[in-house]
Amino acid sequence: MRRGKGEPFIILNWRRFLHAFLVFVFVFVLFISFEGPELLNWSSFSDEDPELYEARRSSIAQKDSRNPRFQDSRDRFSNSANTLGNNSPFISSSHEALRARHTWKHSSDRNSIREYGRIPRQIREMQNGTRFVSALEKMASDAWQVGLHLWTDMHHNKSNAQNHSSRGIMRDSCPHSIFLSEKYLQKNGMMARLPCGLMLGSSITVVGTPLPGHVERLVKAYRSRHGPLIAIVSQFIVELEGQKIYDTEDPPRILHVNPRLKGDWSGKSIFEVNTCYRGQWGTAQRCNGVESQHDDTVDGLLRCEKWNNEDEESSKDTKSSSWLDRLMGIADRPNMEWHYPFSENESFVFTIRAGWEGYHMTVDGRHIASSPYRVGFSLEEAASLTVKGDIQLHSIVATSLRLSHPSLSPDTVLELNHKWKVPLQHTSVDFFIGILSSSNHFSERMAIRKTWLQSKSIQTAKVLARFFVALHASIEVDLQLKEEADFYGDVIIVPFLDRYELLVLKTVAICEYALRNTSATYIMKCDDDNFVRVETVLEAVKAAGHQKGLYMGNINLDHRPLRVGKWAVTYEEWPEGDYPPYANGPGYIITRDIASFIVSEKNNNTLRLFKMEDVSMGMWVVHFNALHQVHYQHSWKFCQFGCINDYYTAHYQLPKQMFCMWEKLKQGKAECCNA
Repeated sequence: MRRGKGEPFIILNWRRFLHAFLVFVFVFVLFISFEGPELLNWSSFSDEDPELYEARRSSIAQKDSRNPRFQDSRDRFSNSANTLGNNSPFISSSHEALRARHTWKHSSDRNSIREYGRIPRQIREMQNGTRFVSALEKMASDAWQVGLHLWTDMHHNKSNAQNHSSRGIMRDSCPHSIFLSEKYLQKNGMMARLPCGLMLGSSITVVGTPLPGHVERLVKAYRSRHGPLIAIVSQFIVELEGQKIYDTEDPPRILHVNPRLKGDWSGKSIFEVNTCYRGQWGTAQRCNGVESQHDDTVDGLLRCEKWNNEDEESSKDTKSSSWLDRLMGIADRPNMEWHYPFSENESFVFTIRAGWEGYHMTVDGRHIASSPYRVGFSLEEAASLTVKGDIQLHSIVATSLRLSHPSLSPDTVLELNHKWKVPLQHTSVDFFIGILSSSNHFSERMAIRKTWLQSKSIQTAKVLARFFVALHASIEVDLQLKEEADFYGDVIIVPFLDRYELLVLKTVAICEYALRNTSATYIMKCDDDNFVRVETVLEAVKAAGHQKGLYMGNINLDHRPLRVGKWAVTYEEWPEGDYPPYANGPGYIITRDIASFIVSEKNNNTLRLFKMEDVSMGMWVVHFNALHQVHYQHSWKFCQFGCINDYYTAHYQLPKQMFCMWEKLKQGKAECCNA
């Protein structure tokens, strides 16, 4: 057969391609022969080879610095992580120091427990202006310096402070009733203080006049679909608030009443009742004029009474009587119908009464709605009544008030009882729990000690748990905190002024403490409003089957930072469009090797910090994953929004809810104690 003219040319091209491919394979094999052992040796890193680990980490860090995504990691790292100290970040109790002397191997470690006053070189560089300082770094530096002054002053003036603290906080008297006039309320922000709370039978009466509606624009998302729409809104709010024990958050709303005359999305007049704790709203009870079922009652009173809205005609006008009734001369029964109880420019008398099962609300003497108490909130915790919105307030009258102070004051009472002291650590532990807590959360810590810290694994010293707490601006609170730490031995004080944005520093402290003081393979971080089923969590970790590279929790994927609102994140703080995969902060678990990586990065000033500690952990795990395999284990049972049955952890739990859940758990029931 005669060959085509182009066939030799095609064969020649294939030969050239084959030669080039063989050259590429040879170069690749040569590269692997030199670089392969170096890469494979990463799997042999351990806590016992820190120098080898650091050398290899530095090599990888140099390579990562060329990556635009991580180029600013070192510069943007909040060097204030090192304000915890490269040696030891902790101020611990005398019991903890005593145990540390027997467990730490090196003399430098034994002495470093008191070296909390050293300001590291990075902080001095920030102060001298020799390097770029981010907002978070500046905040951490200031909090560190203030914390050191607080700690020093507390020790130098301990006797005077204790004498001052022993006098306690001057308590108000407990009046039986309170009357506040319109003039007083206008001067004091339309708020009535309840010095000693409420009790069964207490009542609060609000006299006011709803103001005419005002124009409001609808939310942006709605306008984008329907144009620039506006609405006439007339509403006001009456809130029974608890004590403000979280400095960065609003006080809990024990009872939230929101009459909406105009402007509700339903187009009707609404009477809404709800509760709110730490920004988490309960299920709203919306009364819209439809009568509740006869068995849906509180103390025998309907949750929602019936009324007619303004756009609804009387049933007598819309429905004709039976012609047979008229023919037979049967008279209609009188039908009492009510309209919505609030009207613009018409005064009202609104009363809230504390019943046996819940709150009962009346307007002008007529019952409107009743709402059951939320589990976890008690009448004695009511601290004030606040009124706001489209209303002219005339007076507030409170009667049958509590005549003695509450037995539990979350921010002033410190209970010292040997019964709740943690057992001494006699054996090596495999699981460590670090609990983030605020300095004045005495009741939260006591609730945890009395409930899930009584779990068998903790009482037998198989699991170790510690509270990680920063300092408070009040020396009285700090003195109580120090007394608590010395007595119970389970509180680790990190010496900086407590702020929400600096929770990430406590997370780093948990990792460092666990590495220095325990042999734990698994390290769990949780919050002090989190209820943990310790035995069940241990079983879940064991079932996962990974002693290295485990990251377990309620994993979030493809979450983006909010650029507006209360939790807004600026582009300077987080320039990327998405967050890395991260477990929700209330409760997650990592293995020891991940914690070792975090501490090593922190000690070498290459750990990037972010004000959201759970996102920071997710970011660190991603960096760790570039060197070692990570096993992501997701479970909804690490509940973020509250509690679900058969939970692993339950978030936003009040102390009284924890006691309720513990009693159920002792009966073998993993059930919630919600409203």
